[in-house]
Amino acid sequence: MASQAADARARAGWPGGIGAVREESWTAPDVRRRLQLVLAGIWLLDGVLQFQAFMFSKGFSQMLGATAAGNPAVVADPISWSAKIIADHPTATDAIFALIQVAIGLGIAWRPARKLALGASVVWALAVWWLGEGLGGVLNGAASPVNGAPGAVIIYALLAVLLWPGRQDRAAPFAAGRFTGATVARLLWLVLWGSLAYLALLPATRAPKALGALVAGMASGQPGWLAGLDDHLGAFLTGNGPAMAVVLAIVLAVVAVSAFLPRPGARAGVMLALATAAFLWLAEGLGGMLAGGGTDPNSGPLLALLALAFWPLASAALPATGQQKPATATQPASPEGT
Repeated sequence: MASQAADARARAGWPGGIGAVREESWTAPDVRRRLQLVLAGIWLLDGVLQFQAFMFSKGFSQMLGATAAGNPAVVADPISWSAKIIADHPTATDAIFALIQVAIGLGIAWRPARKLALGASVVWALAVWWLGEGLGGVLNGAASPVNGAPGAVIIYALLAVLLWPGRQDRAAPFAAGRFTGATVARLLWLVLWGSLAYLALLPATRAPKALGALVAGMASGQPGWLAGLDDHLGAFLTGNGPAMAVVLAIVLAVVAVSAFLPRPGARAGVMLALATAAFLWLAEGLGGMLAGGGTDPNSGPLLALLALAFWPLASAALPATGQQKPATATQPASPEGT
């Protein structure tokens, strides 16, 4: 009788019937959707950090303006111009920045808006990479994997592309390849991690005491336990900086090529990438989030999320969690994936 009543409500268009239909059509998020939700959470965290008191002060605009130093005029002049606007209107501009990032995070999390939000995140990330990070310091000689180069925000744009919603039936050996294809995704992985390996060999990282100074400088304003860790790590790297820079470059180069290895090697490469991301995040002082001046968690968590997107799936034939039946005249084709 209960089932008959439910059927009657559904035929009559009752809310209970509508809810039953929705419940039956809902499916658990797949791997790529879970990664999208983590990315959404990081964007929300960025928005929350943007509401810190420091961001509404002159110090924030001065921090942004400082990234112009050493860059070519074509890069530096727009940075100085935007920093002046922010200095003149700190409250309004910072509130807008925070709300944009919160909106991007909520949009990625809300399934109907995820494409619009991911597209907006690419545009916003590129703008911040230039006007807020000075292109990550890659043109002024200050770029190092330990200070977040080639710019944490550019990894947001890369993740948005790799996690872009595509067809559910696209075959790929890892979640990051389901939209671009495995070959393009592997090349993007190679470019990112290979560039980090290259930057580790430049003077900003390899010069005597440079690596130790970078890490020790992250201790300022941090809680005692984190400041102590960065101080000890900085002291060790000060005495062994050039050698550790070479070791770091080798590790990053191994990670860069690991995506092209067979499944066991690729899996080992992802685990090495996760460990490297954790080390870099610690060296970055957790992005300064606990010091009251961090605008984002820096590159460590983003590199870890990227690594998870390349974790080899159990089967490359079907990226979805279950076997998909082919579309027939009575069964609609699979909708666009998450």
